[in-house]
Amino acid sequence: MLRKRSVSLSGHATSVALEPEFWAVLDEIGAQMGLGHAGLMKRIDERRGRVPLASSCRLLALAWAGGDRTFAEQESPD
Repeated sequence: MLRKRSVSLSGHATSVALEPEFWAVLDEIGAQMGLGHAGLMKRIDERRGRVPLASSCRLLALAWAGGDRTFAEQESPD
């Protein structure tokens, strides 16, 4: 079952629907990076290019679960 979370990105309200297992990994990523939900979603949004946000979240969670930490090592394009 999908769980939705809402966030404001670039001044626009949006929501992302993911399976709870993906949210659990994303929460872990945020905690390890010292980012709240909104901060993590902002970083994902900034780096996703033309890939849909939900897909980017899933791909990040899969990479992280597989041991790839490059997302945390990259600088934010602020």
